[in-house]
Amino acid sequence: MEFKDYYATLGVEQGASDDDIRHAYRKLARKYHPDVSKEADAEQRMRDVNEAYQVLKDPEKRAAYDNLAAGVSSGGDFRPPPDWDSGFEFRGASPNDDAAFSEFFSSLFGARQRPGGAPMRARGEDHHAAIEIDLDDALHGATRDISLRSIGHDENGQPRLQTRTLSVRIPAGIREGQFIRLAGQGMPGLGGGENGDLYLEIRIKPHPRYRVEGRDLYMDLPVAPWEAALGATVRAPTPHGPVEVNVPANSRDGRKLRLKGKGIPGDPAGDFYLVLEIAWPPADTEKAKAAYRHLAQEVPFDPRRNLGD
Repeated sequence: MEFKDYYATLGVEQGASDDDIRHAYRKLARKYHPDVSKEADAEQRMRDVNEAYQVLKDPEKRAAYDNLAAGVSSGGDFRPPPDWDSGFEFRGASPNDDAAFSEFFSSLFGARQRPGGAPMRARGEDHHAAIEIDLDDALHGATRDISLRSIGHDENGQPRLQTRTLSVRIPAGIREGQFIRLAGQGMPGLGGGENGDLYLEIRIKPHPRYRVEGRDLYMDLPVAPWEAALGATVRAPTPHGPVEVNVPANSRDGRKLRLKGKGIPGDPAGDFYLVLEIAWPPADTEKAKAAYRHLAQEVPFDPRRNLGD
């Protein structure tokens, strides 16, 4: 069989740090995940990436692999020496890993047996996935059914794409980038060990009106020139319902009006910012043009006075 260079698969150097390996894995997983990739060999590439990460993320497996790789010459058929893992202690893979990954992986890290033939008891691997939620779910909480796709195996042990649906409770106040942990929804345990967990990374869908920054929300609020110049009380929508806000006199375009605690709930709650956007009436009638001419004559104003010659 062929020796697999797991470092090359992830595109990192042999001395790469754990953070470098995690970063490389996440980048490749986003590229080749079946949900998003358009490449013809994405499924196989994703299996290769998962296999390499399965070994290099584990300090014991990585140390044993590095020891083996040091004595491998390039080219030719590869067979691991009988004592290649002597002196190394690491947990064997689950039977599902043996089916999902290559012959090379199975020959090195396949499910191990205790003396007497009893399989080792080990906890299953954790899984990670990203889900998109509506802003309203982050504000008020919700229970949603989500569908996730992953690589499973048919009755013959062949890999195939499978879909499962889970009911997920989304707590009010959850932020972009936070995780929801679903206990026991990861990989099955080995030898009766407990299942791993599933971690769902939260992403908030873009909203047509509001922008999310951490726990704060932003909205552009159009105001007329005379409202910005003279001050006014205007009605503005918010995710919690419409409010009356005071626009101070002589407000400039881009000024922020803060509504404390009206953002995403939390401890402390986020704020809601109205960003003033001065909307000028079009000069599309003779009356409107006359009004602009009158303003130009009565209020001498040079917007470029600070630019110099």
